[in-house]
Amino acid sequence: MRIVVVGAGLGGVAAAVGLHRLGHEVTLFERGAELREAGTGIVVMPNGLRALDTLGLAEDIRGHVTHATGGGLRDWRGRPLLVTDLTQAQQVIGTPVMIDRAELHRALRAPLPADVVRTTTLVERLEPDATGVTVISEGGPVARADAVIAADGIGSKLRAQLFPGHPGLRRTGRMDLRGMLPRPADLATDLLASQLVDRRSGAMFGLFPVGDSRLYWFTDSVLDGTPPDAAEAREQMLSLMADWHPLVTALIEATPPADIYVDPITRLAEPLPSFVAGRIALLGDAAHAMPPDLGQGASQAFEDAAAVTRHLIDAEPADVAERLLRYDAERRPSANRMMRAASRQSRLTSQTGVAAWLRDTMLRAVPSRLATRQLAALWKA
Repeated sequence: MRIVVVGAGLGGVAAAVGLHRLGHEVTLFERGAELREAGTGIVVMPNGLRALDTLGLAEDIRGHVTHATGGGLRDWRGRPLLVTDLTQAQQVIGTPVMIDRAELHRALRAPLPADVVRTTTLVERLEPDATGVTVISEGGPVARADAVIAADGIGSKLRAQLFPGHPGLRRTGRMDLRGMLPRPADLATDLLASQLVDRRSGAMFGLFPVGDSRLYWFTDSVLDGTPPDAAEAREQMLSLMADWHPLVTALIEATPPADIYVDPITRLAEPLPSFVAGRIALLGDAAHAMPPDLGQGASQAFEDAAAVTRHLIDAEPADVAERLLRYDAERRPSANRMMRAASRQSRLTSQTGVAAWLRDTMLRAVPSRLATRQLAALWKA
């Protein structure tokens, strides 16, 4: 069966590998000149790793386990609010992986034969009919497929084509700043795998190890207007967080602007009515773009890739629409629950004033065992 995958991000590559291994005739279209990912670190939660296991893609990635025993939420000075025991959670449900995004992409795409990939091809639209889908680029038709997997990212053109009445993306009014740098030799480990929140400004800082030699950090703060460039955003965070735990400003200051990425945080304004339209299925951020607060973006895309691959086992062209409806029935309720949970978490951590003071008071009262159990339940999703 001929299957086109549009978009060579993490989820698109995982789906292309899974479908290719089933014996389907797969073509992966990518708008860029090469297959690559830019950015900093990325977390793959245990549920995402389980999905990659089913695709035969987790073996190399499992070597990048998160080496931290504690975690949870802290206030801006590093004092515990909600403490979790990562070692206990890992024993119950598995181990998350924190890995360089580019390294993860290389590992995922390694099994793809070169003739499967078509770079420098921007897919503009899809033209479905009774027997298949014509894939249209800027220069005209580029492929004919029995099924299309649209994994063209958060700003998906194909999502907008399939659901023209959907409101699309909505900015949350917040900015994501993230960077990666060599791990200092004398680094105190108590803040690793933690997120610091400030009830005064609603800002957040997170810190995670990437292997034994690097650190990944990110901030989440209010965004007014257009996002600044990396150098200006870095200075803004240094000023905003001047009286935070000293490690926060030290790490931001030690990261050159060239190694810092800035993005407005966006999400789908509302859940899609379906992840499927006939022979076309949406995957990853194209289907369920969510705030990054639960670290589930990549893992949800991998669950999509595993599910769509599983539902197309032994599929014939006549089966496609019905098989993709099964994919939608499996993935849409789960992914939309996670999308709502990520939005709730975003609202929780960005609170200010009295609401934030009450939040901090309530979080301090939660026993570590209960917090760990809740974390394990989230990873199991």
